[in-house]
Amino acid sequence: MTLRCAILDDYQDCALGFADWASLDGVEVKNFTHAIANPDELAEQLAEFEIIVAMRERTRFDAALFARLPRLKLLVTTGMRNAAIDMAAAAARGVTVCGTRSLAYPAPELTWGLLLALARQIPAEVAAVREGKWQTRIGVTLSGKTLGIVGLGKIGSLIARYARAFDMQVLAWSRNLTDEQCQSVGAERALSLDALLQSADIVTLHLVLSDTTRGIIGGRELGLMKPTALLVNTSRGPLIDEAALLQALTQNRLAGAALDVFDTEPLPASHPLRSLPNVVVTPHIGYVCRENYEIFYGDAFADIQAWLKGSPVRTLPEPK
Repeated sequence: MTLRCAILDDYQDCALGFADWASLDGVEVKNFTHAIANPDELAEQLAEFEIIVAMRERTRFDAALFARLPRLKLLVTTGMRNAAIDMAAAAARGVTVCGTRSLAYPAPELTWGLLLALARQIPAEVAAVREGKWQTRIGVTLSGKTLGIVGLGKIGSLIARYARAFDMQVLAWSRNLTDEQCQSVGAERALSLDALLQSADIVTLHLVLSDTTRGIIGGRELGLMKPTALLVNTSRGPLIDEAALLQALTQNRLAGAALDVFDTEPLPASHPLRSLPNVVVTPHIGYVCRENYEIFYGDAFADIQAWLKGSPVRTLPEPK
């Protein structure tokens, strides 16, 4: 019996080149190069697959979808955590869920690239040069500025080290953050989120999305920031109240934003964030690099091999 494996959301049409999928005995592999947003279409497209490889949180697997995938036995997600998968529903349906390793540094590297691009107006100047123009905008430097890091985990800690290399002052805040954690990366602990927002010249978000962090930057919080301040988000779009952010940007109550993540992804073609002059946007590529894809798809391939042998590896825990 031949099993069918779907590789989802392979936007760059590259997944088949990162592992020897043809060597999976008895498994037929198909990659999907576009997002499938409609739940009915998604269920119809995936109904015949026993194995699915999902890229991060690009596709939501809720109880309703699991119920419509009777053949599904193995779901592999890149990374070892995926908030878009209902683990209880997977367990109830007898679906094994496995993950992969991932690299820590691609996302903070992109964050710093976006921060520099926004501060020095790099994308706008590149576009102007291509249009035959010369020196159309005035950027700002980083040295001596205060960077506010909201969330000092693995990524936030790397960002703090980058900032120190640029001679920036670093403030950090998150719930339960300690002075010792801050001192280890050369940061100062802000007494509150409000205090950080009021003091920082640039604010960058590095929080996990949860019920307590969703909308943590809303209209009130944006109003606390300096009108010259810049906001960077490479974590999750819903950390920011998108409507409030659009209002602050269009009314010039915030100097600019650099965003890699959005409420709806892919970002709709007509979305105003695509065209605002004080916004730099990238299409959720914080983790998208050759080195990460080699690990993602290599581990997904190994996960499938192990599952076929009856000894699954890197299984994600069922909810307690």
